[in-house]
Amino acid sequence: MRELTKAEEQVMLILWEMKEGLVKDVIDKMEPLKPAYNTVSTVIRVLEGKGFISHNAIGNTHIYFPLISEEQYKHFAFDKVMNNYFENNYQSLVSFLVKEKNMDMEELDELIALAEKLKNKK
Repeated sequence: MRELTKAEEQVMLILWEMKEGLVKDVIDKMEPLKPAYNTVSTVIRVLEGKGFISHNAIGNTHIYFPLISEEQYKHFAFDKVMNNYFENNYQSLVSFLVKEKNMDMEELDELIALAEKLKNKK
């Protein structure tokens, strides 16, 4: 799996939400400054080439749908962040969150409880 560009990620977020759709449907879901049809169509073709989406053809119409789930991409993106920025060390990640996001003790306790719960599931 490869990392998505900002434009590709925007299209994927919409397709994950819609489950399937036409280029026009994707554009309709975009923010007020909507890109040109050809721009979105190009991004969709690139995503198809990367194996993120596919389509069903009905006459001249193409209905696009994700091949990679949002959950699969989240795992990929999180692993990349962990490897590149935290040396795959969860203590470094938690330390960063506590320092940079000004977590209070209650949030920290919730995070520790979640970690313990997940650890006990293994």
